[in-house]
Amino acid sequence: MPKEQSATRERQRTDLHEPHRYKVTIYNDDFTTMKFVVKVLVEVFFKSEAEAEALMLQVHHSDKAVVGIYTYDIAVSKVQKATLMAREENFPLRLTYEPE
Repeated sequence: MPKEQSATRERQRTDLHEPHRYKVTIYNDDFTTMKFVVKVLVEVFFKSEAEAEALMLQVHHSDKAVVGIYTYDIAVSKVQKATLMAREENFPLRLTYEPE
């Protein structure tokens, strides 16, 4: 009887690491309404109404605020979605993402 060969391999350990995180920042401008900024924070960043208003006031008084920290793909997606919403309403709202 022929000897059977096994098709199993030993698993090699791969080093897993947590993905890099990116902070999303929203900037103040003289044209975007406060109401629209709150809308973006609620709809895109899932902030509560109270938290969105507090962030909007922080942006208004200090010219920018970090609205969240996300993985790369999520940060890019949220910035693009918020920017698209602003352009559709003809607002120059600016958001950026950068490594934490």
